[in-house]
Amino acid sequence: MRPEIIIKFNGYVLLFNAVFLLLAASISFFNTETSALPLLFSGLICIIFGLFPFIFVEDQDDITFQEGLVIVASSWLITCLIGMLPYVMWGGEFSLINAWFESVSGFTTTGSSILNDIERLPGGLLFWRSSTHWIGGVGVIMFVLLILPHAASSRLTLLNAEMSELSKYNFRYKARKIIRILAIVYVGLTLAETLALFASGMTLFDAINHSFATIATGGFSTKNLSIAHFDNLGIEYILIFFMVLSGLHFGLLYRTFTFQKENIFTSATVRNFVFILFLGVILVSAKLYITGVYDFWNSIRYGAFQVVSLGTTTGFANADSAHWPAFTHIILIYFTIQCAMVGSTSGGLKFDRVLLFFKSLKKQLILLQHPKAVVVVKLNSRNISDNLEALTLVFIILYLFTLFMTTLVLTFFDVDLYTAFTASVATIGNVGPGFGEVSSLANYSTIPGIGKFMLSINMILGRLEIFNIIALLMIRKSSV
Repeated sequence: MRPEIIIKFNGYVLLFNAVFLLLAASISFFNTETSALPLLFSGLICIIFGLFPFIFVEDQDDITFQEGLVIVASSWLITCLIGMLPYVMWGGEFSLINAWFESVSGFTTTGSSILNDIERLPGGLLFWRSSTHWIGGVGVIMFVLLILPHAASSRLTLLNAEMSELSKYNFRYKARKIIRILAIVYVGLTLAETLALFASGMTLFDAINHSFATIATGGFSTKNLSIAHFDNLGIEYILIFFMVLSGLHFGLLYRTFTFQKENIFTSATVRNFVFILFLGVILVSAKLYITGVYDFWNSIRYGAFQVVSLGTTTGFANADSAHWPAFTHIILIYFTIQCAMVGSTSGGLKFDRVLLFFKSLKKQLILLQHPKAVVVVKLNSRNISDNLEALTLVFIILYLFTLFMTTLVLTFFDVDLYTAFTASVATIGNVGPGFGEVSSLANYSTIPGIGKFMLSINMILGRLEIFNIIALLMIRKSSV
């Protein structure tokens, strides 16, 4: 293991964060806000610590996979630590643990907040908060690889460390091409949504912040009531459209935009995902209408938005779902566990894995009846190897076990069971809102400090898809 390589990459990450911190500081200076100096000092700290390795450590190629794992994990850790600096320096509701929670929630695109009064934050700090979503959406290492020249082998190593095997499934390109595709789709969607929201009545500032949060499937809003604040049907339709797009595989989106044969309209996985999402909308809306919670059209309006928001791990809210019937809660919790597709910016278990699980189940049932049969599991007409199949099943078990353990720890600290369970589901899935005390229009401020720390670890585990953390621990064990 060569520490100098890890330090150098962490330096790049700090410099990249500095760009957004200085942009946020500029907004604060322009508006003469109290967050100007905290943001400026945080940016300068990033520049100073980022420049040292940039100047004094020589570039080295051929990064090993172990080094790649450490670079990815340490870059996330450093980014989250730097992200909390302006919050701590500014003060307000940001104690040390609250600042850490908000920073991790932003970069992992979870969107859970400890803030009781979001609108009290200065504009610069709101912009930084949304920027953490946008930086974390495709991963800060991806941006570094896009901007800086590196050998193909190093790019491939870091890409393998950042993305799961299943996420690379529909990217049949070289590493550099994959990174460019991610950037093109990511930036393109952000620009398109910003223009659409601005044209629909949002201010340019709100449009940019909400686009950052949508395309990264994060969910931080600039308003206390989230999207309910705007009470604008056009804005909600635009958000639903871009939330769905952001929950699809970016490789398939790129092929759709470039008019290639294999695209989101020909993908069986996309069709299945959209169908399940549509079914969820129908079930939730029907229950809301039958039980008289809303009239017919408002049942569809609020049901559709909440299902898509949680089903894509975005976490925006246009209504308070805390008092909806239990049936709707169960449907929404299912989508909080399932989440959207691999290769997107969403977190969670991912729909592709759920689909693969049921295909594997079908295969095992066939093999029980016909032990000598040759059964191959396919996704989008491509064969899935036995190794990838087994890896997916292990991931699902590990994911559910982690969720159970977090719930157990939270209940030890007297968090009620419903809040503990749904908070665990919402954080490991990088979704944001749960139910109980952490419902759609509430926040995580009442969770005890140790609970907030546990949930922030949950967010990181969910964002790095657990395996990378375990692989890191195994490196350490093997080196002892």
